Amino acid sequence: MRDAQKFGYSGRLPTGSDRAVPKKNQKFAILEPQMKIYIINGPNLNLTGKREPGIYGNESFEEILRQWKQTFSKAELHYAQSNIEGEIINLLQSVPAEAAGIVLNPGGYSHTSVAIADAIRAVGIPVIEVHMSNIAAREEFRRHSITAAACKGVISGFGMKSYELAIKLLSE
Repeated sequence: MRDAQKFGYSGRLPTGSDRAVPKKNQKFAILEPQMKIYIINGPNLNLTGKREPGIYGNESFEEILRQWKQTFSKAELHYAQSNIEGEIINLLQSVPAEAAGIVLNPGGYSHTSVAIADAIRAVGIPVIEVHMSNIAAREEFRRHSITAAACKGVISGFGMKSYELAIKLLSE
């Protein structure tokens, strides 16, 4: 239940069409399920906006998330962050099968975590790995991502736009 709470729920994770959006220009609203996209951030990304602003920017992730919720109003965005590898695995496993996808920034775990890579493969939901910095242009130990091989794709080096591109791709 603790993982579900990180996505903003006090009870269960929603399934099916728990939330619907009315279509415009119709006498009677036709309700259709809203697309759900889950964003999971790994270690130290809770410090976005404070930590190394030259690499990660000046805005907090929560500020940017508010903007994305307006930009991607047809998608229901859920966000969670953890500095703990096992919690990231639990978060991946708690995403409902009906989700459109997961945007994952595993942070430093992308270079070390076979367990997160295995969890990505196990969930059966499209996962796009994102990084704000271009990991290929960073220190040698950051240039290889173990988790990337388990993902549908990787977007790296565009700051917060990396997330936006992933959300856009998953919402198409």
